[in-house]
Amino acid sequence: MEQRQIKVNRIETKSVMTKSNAPLGGYAVNPYVGCPHACKYCYASFMKRFTGHTEEWGTFMDVKEWPEIKNPGKYAGQKVIIGTVTDGYNQLEEGYGRTRKILEELKDSGADILICTKSDLVLRDMDLLLKINKKNMLTVSWSINTLDESFKNDMDSAVSIERRLAAMKQVYDAGIRTVCFISPVFPGITDIEAIIDRAKDQCDLIWLENLNLRGGFKKTIMDYIAEKYPKLIPLYDEIYSKKNRSYFEALENKAEDIARKYGCRFVDNETPYERVPQGHPTIVDYFYHEEVRGTANSGKRNKKKVSVKVT
Repeated sequence: MEQRQIKVNRIETKSVMTKSNAPLGGYAVNPYVGCPHACKYCYASFMKRFTGHTEEWGTFMDVKEWPEIKNPGKYAGQKVIIGTVTDGYNQLEEGYGRTRKILEELKDSGADILICTKSDLVLRDMDLLLKINKKNMLTVSWSINTLDESFKNDMDSAVSIERRLAAMKQVYDAGIRTVCFISPVFPGITDIEAIIDRAKDQCDLIWLENLNLRGGFKKTIMDYIAEKYPKLIPLYDEIYSKKNRSYFEALENKAEDIARKYGCRFVDNETPYERVPQGHPTIVDYFYHEEVRGTANSGKRNKKKVSVKVT
């Protein structure tokens, strides 16, 4: 992993629980502000607008302190997503333990907890995960959008893909629902079939989300593509400048074909949470974030998908 100096502050917050507008709905929990993984494509870098940070994304982190959750039972049956704009298991969590603290507070709440990470540090908390999972109210998701460690190293400072997959297998084998989150899908680079083939025997769900270029990181990604994958520039121009959706529409069809190949269910913006027979994960189409945002995992979209034809 790339080693960088991280500026760390401690901040106090009235609550660590925030209503979420993410596709799954529920509550978002982010024990930190900022993330040392420094993913070049991270949409959460927009948080700098609200926090006053001027530092480069990935070089700062605020460690949250919050009052004890005195009535965790009020979240019973609610979806609680840990890590929507930070990775709760970033490398500094080993020392600060903020994510472990929230898990301890919610372990008997009856909340439906989803942990989103790129780390294997989650294995440290297997004792808590197993307690929470007694009520079948836990899911752990790893973001994996490549099997190429060189590309991964270009994009983030998180642990290797192999370490993520190894952690996924250990959690899956312990009887806990796991997700392989193929996100973001880089056009012409991410091989969804290879990733599904590699992960299908150790996950219950596979989520698909496209690369959404916006804000300050759009230029960073486009400059990277121009340098490392110049032959893909016309494709990226079609998708991200001319708004041509045909690439991702074709990829949706391919994902459905892959699902049939492996005997998996393929669903649109709807995540069933049961465990499934090994080797047959449910594949979920979350392409077009703007259409699934705020839909609370309903299976519906904010607008009908429409192709844009380029002449």
